[in-house]
Amino acid sequence: MNSSQVHRVIFDTDPGVDDAMALYFALAHPAIEVLGITTSFGNVTVAQAAQNALYLCALAGRRIPVTQGVDRPWLKPAEAPPAYIHGADGLGNLPDRMAVSEQLDLRPSAQFIVDMARANPGEITLVAVGPLGNLSLALLLEPALPSLLKQVILMGGTVLEPGNVSPVAEANIWNDPHAADRVFTAGWPLTMVGLDVTHRLVLPVTLFQKIADHHRHRATDALHHAVSFYADFYGARFAHVAAVRGCFGHDVLAFIYLVAPYLFETQSGQVRVVSDGLAQGQTILKRQPGIDYPHPGWDASRPASSVCMALDAPACSALFETTLMRSWLPA
Repeated sequence: MNSSQVHRVIFDTDPGVDDAMALYFALAHPAIEVLGITTSFGNVTVAQAAQNALYLCALAGRRIPVTQGVDRPWLKPAEAPPAYIHGADGLGNLPDRMAVSEQLDLRPSAQFIVDMARANPGEITLVAVGPLGNLSLALLLEPALPSLLKQVILMGGTVLEPGNVSPVAEANIWNDPHAADRVFTAGWPLTMVGLDVTHRLVLPVTLFQKIADHHRHRATDALHHAVSFYADFYGARFAHVAAVRGCFGHDVLAFIYLVAPYLFETQSGQVRVVSDGLAQGQTILKRQPGIDYPHPGWDASRPASSVCMALDAPACSALFETTLMRSWLPA
């Protein structure tokens, strides 16, 4: 594949089971080059997130720089990690872990983002699937960052679909709403892949069993174990997910959008985040651009984002399967 056809990516993440799914999709896909992994609090503590990123890379035989980032929200009180969703270790309570020799890159995640963007102007896509504190801090370190990154694709938010931490809020945005609003209003090319589409992709545990049986590798065995734990949570909340014993394909859809945007329907408009109160974390899309609202938060100078509103779920599932079934793991 021509190098110009490869997406060079920094992956900002809080692994997390669905983060692990997304990472392994990115490592397996021939059109994605993961330049570095920056970690945040969210599904687990930031220290656990960083160790999980190192571990997942080691399992897959990849040496990729991993940094540790923000450990709490900008202003709101921190929430306890949801161990009942991802397990206390973030990976479904793995029964054992092999020893890992790789160490963290000592730069804070925000500094790593800035350094890489300055060294590779216009070349890097930032794929963010956790709370957005690292990206928000990077904006403070380098105000020109929106012109240095190629684009930002984030998994988070919702427009019409009910939220998963409140009736209107999605967890990543709710975890750090002030940081999220700064990211949405920064002025870079930004695509939001939120619950409006991620709740339309259900991946069955049998698919991960198939992938694990095909590879017979510690990486895919660990992924199958983690997804089995994750699916039990979703099965207890959603009857249609329980019927197939599966889980939503949240984070991986950010990477699927990166390589196959034609599988999605999007709407463009300004997006703002409610920072306080009962609607904290709500992502509001200005869906009628021709209206001049009197509220100053919607003035015409604010940048628009692209928001995924529908997708071809069978095609996304097929792409996920064919990518993970490729020969991408060391013997």
